Amino acid sequence: MVRTNVLLEAPPYEVEQAVKRLGRNLRTARLRRNLTIEQVAEKIGTGPRAVMDAEKGKLSTGIAVYSALLWAYDLLSPFGDLADPALDTEGLALDQQSGRKRARSSEDLDNDF
Repeated sequence: MVRTNVLLEAPPYEVEQAVKRLGRNLRTARLRRNLTIEQVAEKIGTGPRAVMDAEKGKLSTGIAVYSALLWAYDLLSPFGDLADPALDTEGLALDQQSGRKRARSSEDLDNDF
């Protein structure tokens, strides 16, 4: 039985729009640098189709392609701040409320090797 990825077929609207915006931004970055799709594809070690798909904001394009394109345009540094636990104000507040130190209790783990 082949299972389809529902996220690719019907993503949350905000997710779809964010990825499309990223694609447009990557295309603008490439054009401003006067690079062709082929040149960028060669630089990141992929085919032109992957670059074109990323610039269209296709959800099926892997995060490695998006990351490599950011690297190729010297725009990767803000990527390191995504989901930074120190900047997650909601997560920090919830963590303070619960006082939890671990995501899973040690009772769930065993030492059978």
